[in-house]
Amino acid sequence: MAKIIVVTSGKGGVGKTTSSAAIGTGLALKGHSTVIVDFDIGLRNLDLVMGCERRVVYDFVNVINGEANLNQALIKDKRVNNLYILPASQTRDKDALTRDGVGKVLEELKENFDYIICDSPAGIETGALMALYYADEAIVTTNPEVSSVRDSDRILGILHSKSNRAERNMDPIKEHLLLTRYHPERVAKGEMLSVDDVKEILAIPLLGVIPESQSVLNASNSGCPVILDEESDAGMAYSDAIERLLGETIDFRFLTAEKKGIFKRIFGG
Repeated sequence: MAKIIVVTSGKGGVGKTTSSAAIGTGLALKGHSTVIVDFDIGLRNLDLVMGCERRVVYDFVNVINGEANLNQALIKDKRVNNLYILPASQTRDKDALTRDGVGKVLEELKENFDYIICDSPAGIETGALMALYYADEAIVTTNPEVSSVRDSDRILGILHSKSNRAERNMDPIKEHLLLTRYHPERVAKGEMLSVDDVKEILAIPLLGVIPESQSVLNASNSGCPVILDEESDAGMAYSDAIERLLGETIDFRFLTAEKKGIFKRIFGG
């Protein structure tokens, strides 16, 4: 049965689209038919991160409005089998999304995909509420900073009260914590919250810890999901998160500062 997973956060700039791209790609690499849906109407970025911006002809809003069908709007990834992107509109505002329209599109997607990844805009405005409303699972994405964690706690409250599952007294949305831009050296200096600090505040299961990494920026700039960079620490961390999402028990990596050898201590680097 198809699962709808929303990648959400309270604060902007925490890496939701990067994470949506990596998670969708990772699930497809595991053989699951997957579509990533961009809910950030007016500020479309998923197609850039996925490297398919020149192939966008129709978008999510066109499908909702009956101006195109899903086959016309879906973009097949060129690198990974079973992976598709449904881009957002750049020219409409967020009110173009209606609950009934979104629900109808998601129901049609469920007929053809194992996983539907909803890339949510930040905050609690219309696009974000639409992205989480129909979710079965939520990946709450946060940086190890007080403001980001506080805003994520507010998102958890909305997941508990304003989702379709909450309104219908169904089993609650299954929640996962994804901690991004983690920097062990800064944690050790007291400049960032630790993993345990964030877990204590949000009190939801930890799915992954993605280290601060230049490879994330490089991947975004090149239109290639960072999980495909198998040599990078961020790519490996996202791969570990996919294993956990699929039920495997995987040890967490990149949580402690790298010990420098004598030459690094003397000469830097």
